[in-house]
Amino acid sequence: MSQSAAQFRRAIPPVATEATWHAADGHAVRRIDWPGAAAESGVRGAILFLAGRGDHYEKYLETLHGWHLKGWAVTALDWRGQAGSGRLGTDATTGHVDNFAHWIDDLDAFWPQWRAAHRGPHVAIGHSMGGHLTLRALEEKRIDPVAAVLVAPMLGFSGIQLPYWLMRGFARWRAGMGDPRRPAWKWSERPGEFPAGRKALLTHDAERYADEGWWRQARPELVMGPGSWGWLEQAVVSMQRVMQTGALAGMEVPTLLLSTKADRLVSPAAIRRAAKLLPKAELLEFGREAAHEILREADPVRERALAAIDRFLAEKAPAW
Repeated sequence: MSQSAAQFRRAIPPVATEATWHAADGHAVRRIDWPGAAAESGVRGAILFLAGRGDHYEKYLETLHGWHLKGWAVTALDWRGQAGSGRLGTDATTGHVDNFAHWIDDLDAFWPQWRAAHRGPHVAIGHSMGGHLTLRALEEKRIDPVAAVLVAPMLGFSGIQLPYWLMRGFARWRAGMGDPRRPAWKWSERPGEFPAGRKALLTHDAERYADEGWWRQARPELVMGPGSWGWLEQAVVSMQRVMQTGALAGMEVPTLLLSTKADRLVSPAAIRRAAKLLPKAELLEFGREAAHEILREADPVRERALAAIDRFLAEKAPAW
């Protein structure tokens, strides 16, 4: 990794501002904001980026800053209970939530405040669990962007062919065998370290993968390991809700879905089904060249994905 590249991805840009938003119940939720870079045509619009389970916005500084340079005002919001927004379980590393509706409620409260503070068009972009929650909020009409981008959205689990109701029954049974806040899977042989083979699940780019470990060293509060059994049960409940044919068919916001056939975390088949049922959807599907974190992949994949997003937003979210 060149020194300039490392500095670019491993520092908060001076133009960006880190702050805290407080939900209706007082819970502190971390955010980061970029203003739109000056351009002859004025501000391009505003993007709200929502990351995945166990993620933190530091992993996406490269992409978020790139959108800023194209004129977008950019905001990334942590989910309560992870990254710098506290925890909802009994320890500092297990990702737990009692109900995904808590996150939808937070997004519902944050969206109108954020929209009022930024000139449009307003766009929502979500990765993995963030893509799932973005789609659910759209279906429930809790947010109203002019366009949405879902990057490897969590609409099913890779390699699991069971129907949602059966997956939910299994997760509920396991959650009920003890404290539902306990981890649902093993982290690693040495607590605090990434599990062996984790990189292959996420990206082919070793340097971008290493950025995450760097940030965890610099900001230990970002460290998160497995999800809880309670999280797993609620994930299946929410996926079943989102993937109902009627819910998908009734969602009218233009949506670009990015996926990869080689995803070993979320289900490419579920993403294809969603793209087929959504009335105004486009799907860009990569092959073995891409793993789950498409926006943190090697340059050929990442640049193709970003070009597709730029083209989609130029068509569906033109500058006002």
